[in-house]
Amino acid sequence: MSDLLPFFRAWVTDPKQVSAISPSGPALAHLITSEVHPDKGPVLELGPGTGVFTRALLDRGLRQNDLTLIEAGPYFSSLLADRYPDARILQMDASRLGRANLFSRGELSSTISGLPLLSMTPRQIMGILGGAFGYLRDDGAFYQFTYGPRCPVPSAILARLNLHATRIGTTVRNMPPSSVYKIERLNRADQFKSACISNEFPTE
Repeated sequence: MSDLLPFFRAWVTDPKQVSAISPSGPALAHLITSEVHPDKGPVLELGPGTGVFTRALLDRGLRQNDLTLIEAGPYFSSLLADRYPDARILQMDASRLGRANLFSRGELSSTISGLPLLSMTPRQIMGILGGAFGYLRDDGAFYQFTYGPRCPVPSAILARLNLHATRIGTTVRNMPPSSVYKIERLNRADQFKSACISNEFPTE
């Protein structure tokens, strides 16, 4: 209940930016953070909203100062600053990650994304993934949830960035039911296999 009122206020202010019908639940938060380990380095969270995934990361043993939270909405940014005063919280467009110089190359272990990729343009998605993987180490991963039946990142974009996606689980204990995808870099063998995939990049 503590998240419903601030979520509703933000939705009324800017429903297009929120792009959800309710805050994510504990089951989804547990699933999307299940492979994150506190001893593997800092974590980037995109679109944290009310901080449901943030709390799950802290429950897994990460410290607030291990977290960088990127939130475009001013209401949610202010709420997060109150709830997590020791985390680094930046109010900015996540598609501009690569230009922000937030980390050294290879510094990040994981990125957790609550962004509504299905409502974004291909160019925005490219900016988000390209920026995040510029900071992730070679074995780092980008975790994305979706309400849809398949990965919200188009296969052409994955191929363009030499990435691949694997569904790590689905939870029906969320409203709506949701799946989580793990997006990683292709190894050399996988890159060769993906050569048959169309390399055409969809434009806006």
